[in-house]
Amino acid sequence: MNKASIGDDILFEDNHLLIFNKKPSQIVQGDKTGDAPLSDLLKAFIKIRDHKPGNVFLGVVHRIDRPVSGVVIFAKTSKALTRLNGMIKDGQIRKSYWAVVGNPPPETEGHLIHYLKKNEEKNKSFAYEKEVEGSRKAELIYKVIGHSQRYFLLEVTLLTGRHHQIRSQLSKIGCPIKGDLKYGFDRSNPNGSIHLHARQVEFIHPVSKETIKVVADPPEDPLWSVFLAQNSNNP
Repeated sequence: MNKASIGDDILFEDNHLLIFNKKPSQIVQGDKTGDAPLSDLLKAFIKIRDHKPGNVFLGVVHRIDRPVSGVVIFAKTSKALTRLNGMIKDGQIRKSYWAVVGNPPPETEGHLIHYLKKNEEKNKSFAYEKEVEGSRKAELIYKVIGHSQRYFLLEVTLLTGRHHQIRSQLSKIGCPIKGDLKYGFDRSNPNGSIHLHARQVEFIHPVSKETIKVVADPPEDPLWSVFLAQNSNNP
């Protein structure tokens, strides 16, 4: 993505916040690949757009995995970053996702509670029914909100924020996400993405105290288009 077009994916911006619709190939922060992270690309874009002579401040509030698309929040001031970090820790930022799975879940809606243990070497979280040493409690709520001939669309609301939580928990109930080889789907997507999309965030603005609600459309893709049409009135 070039710097001239990156602004097209900014969903909300003011003096303190920038909310972005991430594409599956993009990384939020730098990693071992050496690819330019979104934080750097956006800093460069803002510097040029706003004719800023000095360095641009842009703090990463949270991350989503590289193959995942959707809403990412950045802080444009240190005050906002500190407050947003506290809000993330206290569960004051409500996040919902769309996940496409090949198998129907056991119930059309449910509340999943597992204990996740991260394996650093494999960069994978394993879900257990009961607490094990080194595990952390993980909770989410899901609901089936659409289906095609072969796939089901789940709306997932996170109640905790754990490493690969949605991917691991859905896999545990027999519903790996489309394209997610790491968690048991039988084939990858051609572009390396998985069909998991951070659809919406809602929170109280850390400075203005207004309610912020931002909805991100999924990437351009025939299957996403089917589900977007089915849920045109359901953010």
